[in-house]
Amino acid sequence: MQLLEIDILYNEVIPLSDGLTLSAQIWLPVEATTAAPARVPAILEYLPYRKRDGTAVRDAMNHPYVASRGYACVRVDMRGAGDSEGLLLGEYLKQEQDDALEVIDWIASQKWCTGSVGMIGISWGGFNSLQVAARRPPQLKAIISICSTDDRFGDDIHYKGGCLLTENLTWAASMLAINSSPPDPALVGEDKWRKMWLKRLESGGFFAKEWHEHQHRDAFWKHASIGQSYADIECATYLVGGWADPYTNTIFRMLENLKCPRKGLVGPWGHKYPNFGVPGPQIGFLQEAVRWWDYWLKGEDKTGIMEEPMLRSYLQDPWPPAPYDEFRPGRWVAEECWSDEEKLKAGVVMGLAPGRLTNTTGASDEKLSICSPQNLGFSGGRWLVFGIEGEGPGDQRAEAGGSLVFDTKALDEPMDLHGPAELKLRIASNKPNALVAATLSEVLPNGGGVTRVSYGVLNLTHRNGSDNGPELLEPYKFYDVSFKLNHFGQRIGKGSQLRLALSSTYFPMVWPSPETTTLTIDCMHSSIGLPLRRDNPLDSKLEKFRPAINGTLPKTDIRKATHKNFVRHDWDSNRTELCVYWDDGKWEVDATGWKFGNIADLVVSVSPNDPLSATVEQKFDREFGRGDLDLRTNGWTKMKMTKTDMLITAYVEAWDAGKLFFQKNYSVSVPRSGL
Repeated sequence: MQLLEIDILYNEVIPLSDGLTLSAQIWLPVEATTAAPARVPAILEYLPYRKRDGTAVRDAMNHPYVASRGYACVRVDMRGAGDSEGLLLGEYLKQEQDDALEVIDWIASQKWCTGSVGMIGISWGGFNSLQVAARRPPQLKAIISICSTDDRFGDDIHYKGGCLLTENLTWAASMLAINSSPPDPALVGEDKWRKMWLKRLESGGFFAKEWHEHQHRDAFWKHASIGQSYADIECATYLVGGWADPYTNTIFRMLENLKCPRKGLVGPWGHKYPNFGVPGPQIGFLQEAVRWWDYWLKGEDKTGIMEEPMLRSYLQDPWPPAPYDEFRPGRWVAEECWSDEEKLKAGVVMGLAPGRLTNTTGASDEKLSICSPQNLGFSGGRWLVFGIEGEGPGDQRAEAGGSLVFDTKALDEPMDLHGPAELKLRIASNKPNALVAATLSEVLPNGGGVTRVSYGVLNLTHRNGSDNGPELLEPYKFYDVSFKLNHFGQRIGKGSQLRLALSSTYFPMVWPSPETTTLTIDCMHSSIGLPLRRDNPLDSKLEKFRPAINGTLPKTDIRKATHKNFVRHDWDSNRTELCVYWDDGKWEVDATGWKFGNIADLVVSVSPNDPLSATVEQKFDREFGRGDLDLRTNGWTKMKMTKTDMLITAYVEAWDAGKLFFQKNYSVSVPRSGL
């Protein structure tokens, strides 16, 4: 393919019907900008994360490559974000989707556009690609949704298995920092940028309150969860994710339930694009995306992409535990279609006995109890793994002492597992509120460590689902519950053992129950189903991915980036802490002169003997400027709990030329409901 010279339009203004405007940066072939332009399809990425700085590096890595292959790549700041007017009042609002429909209509009507539009995005951008597709704008022909979800309550950054994720608070803290940031005066104008900034600061963008108020799958979360009506999406959909990322389950559910043309791709990566995701191997994802766009936006049948298997995923080989890996060995495998039920039906079911996973169920009539320390879970890593040092799960031997552990015999032959594990328990609690956590791990031979391969959690007051709120437990009464662990693709090696570990806590991933709980497991009526994978002839027919290609953003570093993630225990205070120091550095973009610096500092801590001692505190410090312009925001968000309430506080301040000109405090109390 002959590469096209491209141009960058740094601030294209998109008018909305209510009189506000959104700001777009567009990469497109030079021949599409002439007086008699060549028309090209367009690809929209639509985010609140600030194209001028927050995603500038990533945008430069991706969009120029695609644009040079004959596309207009349109990166739009959402209402109230970056250099766009208005206020950002929440996540995935109807207003956000309404604006997107107007943006797509504007793009399709431009003289450089053929009228065919695609959408791409990761995380928020992957979410709204699905959500906008469900609105069926006629110009939208295809989407690529990366690391996204179809279930905003049950499989997102807020709740998991009815348990409250600590990321619900830390993500609200991150959004508070983003929402407090100023626009670039050079783009929005010297006459109004201060007013725009002040309106954002006064509005607050403090999402923590409503995210914690809605503690079951009510209308708040059902809105924009496309799993409520899969049939709404009709355009071609490419679903992408990684085993280290928490959004992998949604790929399998949507492959199973969508009826539109669809494909899935799962690699080893964390929460990043596959062309630069960690752990590797990285792949030529931009080339893969162009194949997709060429087929659906240009109508080029020669790409062959729709003749390939529906799902391509990376089956990982045995590997020592490590919170960070640059590379995971494994191999690519293929599936023509997907059904969780069929994968589990074709798998194996193992029973539970003291210390053992058995080949038959009901082999033991023992009842086993566990009361885990509140700091069990610190070897589980963070829920959201970007691929930064120290984020992932470590050696699970550190968790064994506070768990009920069930091991298989050492395997005589390797075992390939691909899909979800399904855990069925007959379980009792001594308290009305309780949770159970399950981790599935490979115990490597010869003391090589214990590597987590999957996990799941269940708030036992949500044992019958999350739609209608909590059902408190009757203490000491046994209940039959079942839930799936995260989908995974893993070879368990010859000589290894498979381990199931059950615990009554899993902090800091999920908040502890209000009281220390003791769980009792009835082994006779408990089991785990495993998604055994057998060889598939499609595997050997897969074409190799092309090598990863990434663009660069010419910039000058002012402060080098530094990232630290570590766990420590203070023996004097008897507290265990997860400490995260995330400094993205400070730099100046050569082409625009815009300066940006960002630091986030997180401490999550708990005492082993007190569930109400759990606390989360996240700070931020952000810098912006150009020449003599020197702007800064900083603040913090904190949360702790009593037996009955969540106590959330936050603070934001803003500085201009070293002078403090804005301060705002937040303090809310939210009643706990089955958490």
